[in-house]
This record gives sequence, C-alpha cells and structure tokens, in this order.
Amino acid sequence: MVRIALGLEYCGSDFRGWQSQTNGRTVQDALESALLAIAGERIGVLCAGRTDAGVHAAQQVVHFETTVERPLTAWVRGVNSHLPAGVAVRWALPVSDEFHARFSARGRRYRYLLLNRPQRPGLWQGRLGWFHLPLDLPAMQDACGRLLGEHDFSAFRAAECQAKSPIKTMSHASVRQCGSMFVFDFEASAFLHHMVRNLVGTLVHIGKGAQPASWVDELLQMRDRKLAAPTFSPDGLYFRGPVYEPHWGLPDPDDDFLDGLLT
Repeated sequence: MVRIALGLEYCGSDFRGWQSQTNGRTVQDALESALLAIAGERIGVLCAGRTDAGVHAAQQVVHFETTVERPLTAWVRGVNSHLPAGVAVRWALPVSDEFHARFSARGRRYRYLLLNRPQRPGLWQGRLGWFHLPLDLPAMQDACGRLLGEHDFSAFRAAECQAKSPIKTMSHASVRQCGSMFVFDFEASAFLHHMVRNLVGTLVHIGKGAQPASWVDELLQMRDRKLAAPTFSPDGLYFRGPVYEPHWGLPDPDDDFLDGLLT
C-alpha cells in the first residue's frame, strides 16, 4: 500500500463544489473517476479544504492510498487525460503514512478578487467578484486588521456549517488595490463554511461607507450572523492552498498567475 499526494487546480464555475454528491457534478467525483481509469480500481481521495460551488482553487491538495503501482507521471498526465476541462493535476508525490491532506495542514489561504467598476465583468465573468460603487481602501484595511488573532467567528459562519467550534486564529487579513481590482487575502488555522465570502461582504459594506471599520469589532463580539453583511458571490474566491510544515516536502502553492492578473 502506498500513499500519494496530488496537487491540483480547478475553475469552480462548472462544478457544484468539491465534495462528492449523488446528483451533482463535483471536483471530487471528476478526480475519483479519472483515478479509476488509471488505477483500474476505485480510489477515494481526502482533500485539504472543501470548496463550495463556484469557488476556484490554485492549489488543492489531496491524498489517497492504493496497492496499484504506477509511475508518478501516470498520476499527473494520465489522470489529466481523463479529467474534464477546468480541473488539472499539477503534481504527484509519494508521502509517508503519517501525512494527511487535511489534518497535517497548519493553515489555509484564500484570495478574493473583486472588480470595482460600474460595469460587470465580461471577459472574466465567473472568475471575479464585482461591486459597482466606489470603495474606501483605508477603511477596509483598518477593518482587516481587526480580524487578526483568535476570535469567535460566529458572525461570519453559515447556518449549515458543521465545524465543531467557531473559534479560529486569523494570521493574515489584508486588502490592496490594483487599478480597478481589490485583492483580499486571508490565512487562518481553518475557515468556517462561507467564512471568507461573509468577511468580504462585510468589508465591502464598510468600503462603501455603510458602516465604520469598528463594525468588525461589534460583529465579533455579538457573534450573530444575522447582523453581518450578506454572503458575497463565490465567483472571485480562490483557495490558494493549505500550509504544511517543510518536512513534508510538498511543493509550495504556485499561484503566480493570480498576481499576473493584476499587472
């Protein structure tokens, strides 16, 4: 029995999220079907972080176990030949039995790309969020700073969230502007269901002047999802990948193309 880790990227626009569904087209279903074609046996995969319908990934990491012997190229080029457009394996590596795609991760990173102009996106439809009114960058940056540290993020948690605890540690939260694009970056120990989209919705609410930056402090204290801003669109959300300790020897997330969009 060998354990293999894969790094893959995907555009979530045509998928109903990561997790397998009996009546839906998901990334997990597509990957497991492609692995079956290469291995000749059913292979179940475990991922670093599940993504919702419409959410993209620059580096999703999964692992699986198999008794089948295949060269690593088969787990990359071979699997890719059986995957639908919009999802691709980037790399494959053997890992120790102690490695777990989800539980070995000490953090996860997300980026949200928001187009801020009067006209909705055409060329990048489905890959960018959009807001039509001007946004106050310093106010949103102030609000981001208030998210850092350990907090109860219940105000940013979806009602259907199954996480055992709403308490998470946010190690990075920032927003910067590149022309008409606002780039939101978040890194935390883990994220609640819809947490990033709810954070972006609240930051945009502050950016348009509907609330001051201190509103974030109030929301964290009140812990009531109904008091925060509506959930923002999934279109501009990218899972940038899990963060692992160096000793696992996995490639760093290669998402330079996300920065390339902003030049």
